[in-house]
Formats: sequence, C-alpha cells, structure tokens
Amino acid sequence: MVSETHILLLPYPVQGHINPMLQFSKRLASKGLRVTFITTTSVRNSVQANASSSINFETISDGSEEVQNVETTYQTLERFKSKVSQSLAKLIERHNSSKYPPKFVVYDSFLPWALDVARQHGLDGAPFFTQPCVVNAIYYHAYQGAIQMPLEEGSSISLPLMPSLGINDMPSFLHDTGSYPDVLKLVVNQFSNLKDVNWLLCNTFDKLEDEVVNWMASHWPIKTIGPTIPSIYLDKQLEDDKEYGLNLFKPNMDTCMKWLDTKEVGSVVYTSFGSLAALGEEQMEEITWGLKNSNCDFLWVVRESEVKKLPKNFLHETTEKGLVVSWCSQLEVLDHKAVGCFMTHCGWNSTLEALSLGVPMVAMPQWTDQPTNAKFIVDVWKVGLRIKLNEKGIATKEEIELCIREVIEGKRGKEMKRNSLKWKKLAKEAMDKGGSSDKNIDEFVAKLAHS
Repeated sequence: MVSETHILLLPYPVQGHINPMLQFSKRLASKGLRVTFITTTSVRNSVQANASSSINFETISDGSEEVQNVETTYQTLERFKSKVSQSLAKLIERHNSSKYPPKFVVYDSFLPWALDVARQHGLDGAPFFTQPCVVNAIYYHAYQGAIQMPLEEGSSISLPLMPSLGINDMPSFLHDTGSYPDVLKLVVNQFSNLKDVNWLLCNTFDKLEDEVVNWMASHWPIKTIGPTIPSIYLDKQLEDDKEYGLNLFKPNMDTCMKWLDTKEVGSVVYTSFGSLAALGEEQMEEITWGLKNSNCDFLWVVRESEVKKLPKNFLHETTEKGLVVSWCSQLEVLDHKAVGCFMTHCGWNSTLEALSLGVPMVAMPQWTDQPTNAKFIVDVWKVGLRIKLNEKGIATKEEIELCIREVIEGKRGKEMKRNSLKWKKLAKEAMDKGGSSDKNIDEFVAKLAHS
C-alpha cells in the first residue's frame, strides 16, 4: 500500500530552494506517500510555517546554533556538510526503527553527499535540481572541463542544443570565478556522483526546455516535475494549495491587494529582486527614477534591510503612483489582473511563476543562474526585455523607463503578452492530470511503492 511508503526530503536552506521542494512534497503526499520534510537549524527560527498538514516536518542540526564568529563561505559549507551528514544519519536511524522506516531521500542537488548517507543506511536517493535544465547542463559542461575558465571578455560559448551564449549570459560563478570559488565548486560538484543515481528530478517542464531536457535524458534518468508552484495557480488538483507555506519574511498582503484593486488591468509594474539580492545605493536611485519616469503605477518590494538605500522623500513623493512594501506573496500579486509586467532579478522560481501566470518580464539579472535565465526569457521564450547595463554595470533610469514602457505599452509588449499566455497554458498542461510532469511524479511514486 502506498501510504506506508515513507520518503524524506532535504532542501538546501535558502527560500529559493526550500519552496520548490516543499511544493514537490505536497504533490507526493497528495499521491499517498508518507512525507517527512527536513529543515535545518539555520532556517528553523526564521520560517513562518503554515505549511501543509499532510507533511511531517522535522528539524536537524546544521551546527549554525554553535557558531560564535563570522565564517567564510568555505567554513559555512564545510560545517553544513559535516553536521548535516551526522544529524541526517541520526534521523534515518531513528526512523528506521519506527513503524514506517523511510525508503528514499530526495536531496537538493547542492548536497550530493546526502546520497552516501542514505545508502550507508539502506535507503536510495535522488537529487532534486531547483535550477533550470539549461543552467544544470552548463554546470555539467564546466564539470567536464568543456568550458575554459575564467571566460574571456567578448567570447561566445557554444554548447550542445543551446543558443550561442555571451559572457553575460553565463551563470555568474563561471565568469567571475574569483569572487565565489567555493560556491563555484558547490554548483559544479552537483555532478560528482550522478552516474550512481536512478532518478534525477528537475524543477522545469518538458515543453519549456525540450531540447536540453532531451539532451540530459540521453545522459541521465531525468524526470521533469515542475513547475513547482502552488496548485491553485496551475492544475487545481490539490485542495487548499494556495501558497508555498514557508516564508522567511512576513508578507504584507492586505495592503498590496487593496492597492492593486484600485488599478486598471495590466497597468502595474511589479518590481522585486528576490530574497537575497542586495543592490547598491546608486542602482536603487536609478530604479526609483526609472519607475517614476515611466509614469506607470508600480508595486515595489524593498526588503527592510534595503529601505535605507532609497532616496530621501521618495516614499512621500510617490504615494499616488507607487506602493513600496517589505515583502509580499508574489504569486497573489502576479495573478492579479492589474499587473502588466514584472521587473525581476530572474531567479528561477520568479521566472517560473511569471511564465506560469502569463506575466511578461523586464529582466535585470544579478548573479548565479539569473543571467542565463534572462537570456532565455528574451531570446528563447520571448516573454521579456533585458535591461542593458552601462559601463559601470548600472541599469540607468533611462534604460529602465524604456524597457518598462515597451513591455507595458509597446508593440513588442503585446507579442510578449501573447507568448506569456502560451507558456501559461503549457505550464498548466504539464501539471494537469496526465500531463508530462504529473505522469513523471506518478511514475516516481509507483516505483517507490513497489521497490
């Protein structure tokens, strides 16, 4: 019987990795699996949990509670690996002597060592890739040594079944190898033990990245299981699945929705740069003027830690056209009919949400996978414009205004809206009963139940 099949899920502890894996957990629980979702101590205290009652949550130590001094990235990653390996092993041992011993661990692909821990305790495991297949494939080519690093200015990179990529279209860790050497190692080492896995789960859908998905499928047993966004916005198969359920920040929804209700259809620029990006003061000032000069209504998420970078009097001067909030439920906002465009850092979750809800984008990528996502938003999926940076790497107010106006009012904007609605339909189809991602999840569940 399926419900006796117990599965553990271990995300990497940042919101952009927790959310997709939590949504996947809800899907597995809805198909009858017994699901334990593991958070670690570094995020436990900042998590607002109103997550699904169908999932069991457990917290294990990642050693963060014992840290006294500021750590380097290398020290943080090494501590995390060492402590979580031990505490995951203890959790598995405890569950192994319970009524429903776990059979399987789905772990974030950033944590390939979790497979060794699982197998030492008689479980199998599968990596869960939270980033798009195109980015995973690029990291694989880097792992294989097929990309010469550091990348040279002006070079263009040709990789199987991808458009030609300029240096600014590549994940930032590959062209800025000096700034984050330990993170580069982390993203490239996702492939260190893939030859041993029986499943490789990817948060994307087949039609969105068909060529790269097929290329990856010729190398590994890949299954697309996305987009992992709450069911109410896609297939509606899961009752009450309206939000992710874990927020590292408190959203301010009443204010947002009441304000949006007063605006015309497709007139608002929703602006958010995610849970991690920190912009410089000069860049913040250019954004404020770009939004103001566009003459469009705007809703801008500025995290509490970033508010001090706003120009003096800005909030006071823009009360009629703009609303600035510290955090909001992005899905509810993107789903609102007043929103006509999303100015985004192009994190993969934000990109998938915009594609799934049919909202065109103004792309302003910051780092990690975002430049590659922006390239595909503009040139492959044709649902947005990318802001060009000046010689100092700043997006100027003129360029921001230009892109916003084109997407909201321009001829190309109308075509982007049509393309956005096409992807919205295909995203829904993938997660609907019998759709490609839904079938892949069914197959995964059936295999586990009979293993």
